[in-house]
Amino acid sequence: MKELLLLLLLVMEASSRSNSSWCRPGCDCRGDLKFTICSRARFTHLPSRVPPATELLDLSDNNISVIPTHSFSKNRKLRVLMLQNNNISVVEDGAFSQLEFLQKLDLSWNQISALAEGFSAGLAFLRELQLSHNQLTILDSQSFMHMDGLQRLNLSCNKIHTIQVRSFSTMSTLRQLHLQDNQLTSLRSGIFSMLRSLEVLNLAGNQISETEKGVFKPLTSMTLLNLAHNQMSTIYFKTFLSIHTYSTHILLEGNPWNCDCDLQRVFRKLRSIQRLFLDDYYNLTCKEPRVLEDYRLMDVDTELCLAETVTVLIITVTVVTTVLAAMLMGERKRKKRKRGSTGRSRESSQMSRTIKALLFTLFFIF
Repeated sequence: MKELLLLLLLVMEASSRSNSSWCRPGCDCRGDLKFTICSRARFTHLPSRVPPATELLDLSDNNISVIPTHSFSKNRKLRVLMLQNNNISVVEDGAFSQLEFLQKLDLSWNQISALAEGFSAGLAFLRELQLSHNQLTILDSQSFMHMDGLQRLNLSCNKIHTIQVRSFSTMSTLRQLHLQDNQLTSLRSGIFSMLRSLEVLNLAGNQISETEKGVFKPLTSMTLLNLAHNQMSTIYFKTFLSIHTYSTHILLEGNPWNCDCDLQRVFRKLRSIQRLFLDDYYNLTCKEPRVLEDYRLMDVDTELCLAETVTVLIITVTVVTTVLAAMLMGERKRKKRKRGSTGRSRESSQMSRTIKALLFTLFFIF
């Protein structure tokens, strides 16, 4: 028994020495946990020696600027790769192509301005990608083309102003998409067309003033849509009516709403749809017209359409009264000229019925 314990100790010691020989100074290589921690090591390049069995590699808070092609060819067992808070501006094609087991990649807080065509090569099993706080401006059809298994994508706090129609075309399993605090001004139909599993869509803090009517229609699993703090002054009822999920919560606070009668009608209809929940409706405030600036929409909704309604009633009554008067005068003249004519009597009877119908309509208007 003692010999067996001694043998185990020797094996463990040899394994420890092996790991330490792979471990670059400045890193903490925990072979028993398969972790390699190189955070705050002042690296300007990727370390050349990382234990091959490493499954979690933390290179955060360094000064690395480039991720070359095939950078991790000796670390194919990686499952988590943390590169946040470096100075990375270039990710070469195929940089992660040999990380077939990688599930989480964190590149947030860097200087990445574009994603090359080969950026996503080899990342078919990636589940989470963090790209927040970079310098991205455009997403195109090549950006994420190999990420079939991605479930969470964080692109917040970039400078994205354009999303091409097929940018997310391979992401049928994506569940969360975070695009808040970018520079989007409009949402075109088709940009979310393949996101059937998407549950959370965060678009807060952009400059969105226009949304095409069918843009949210493909999102058949969406439970949260955040459009707060954009530049929306009005909305179209059909834009949200096209959302067919069982229960969707919508956030719209912080937009410069133009509180006219049309807007009030839209919100009245939206609040009547049982599957849609306007969670922050009571916090919506008016920007226009000037007389209602900073008023809460809920405080002015009862009087909002009163003036327009009165105007419509006055116009309707005036038109009906004019028509009735003209018809009555014409009827009297015809009676005088053709008092004895049977055909004219039938016409007169029909005219009388028409007048009665108009009077009936007028009665219900009042």
